[in-house]
Amino acid sequence: MMKVLFVCLGNICRSPTAEAVLRQKLEQQSIHSVEVDSAGTAGYHIGNPPDERAIAAGKAKGYALSSLSARQLNVEDFNEFDLILAMDEANLRDIHHIQPKGSLATVAMASSFSEQSFINVADPYYGDAQGFYDVIQQCESIALGIIEHYKQDASR
Repeated sequence: MMKVLFVCLGNICRSPTAEAVLRQKLEQQSIHSVEVDSAGTAGYHIGNPPDERAIAAGKAKGYALSSLSARQLNVEDFNEFDLILAMDEANLRDIHHIQPKGSLATVAMASSFSEQSFINVADPYYGDAQGFYDVIQQCESIALGIIEHYKQDASR
């Protein structure tokens, strides 16, 4: 069993989108031994659903986000998850600040699993609807990379 946690700032736009996209891609490939979750480095939106624009963009592209709710990254996550993936460099710094010494999780940029050339999954919160569709496209690329990584590890 591999466990993946996506992390952004508030857990209402990018990380829940990445969670929903990876879950669906795993289901489409009948991979049931990967668990996926998402969290935020800040506790601004704990218990809230994703941003309505993220839900709408996800629905338009066939991804279900409406049942998700925001939570905050905690120290237990570092021993619960195998991969903790930051959506941008600021999130990565915050994750490393929270990460306890000797934790088991591998912390990396989510984009490190993508074949596309981007570093940060841009935060669409203050932009227009297109930004939410751009996030989905980036998350689809990341999800396919994670699945390939999983398949390579499983074949060893």
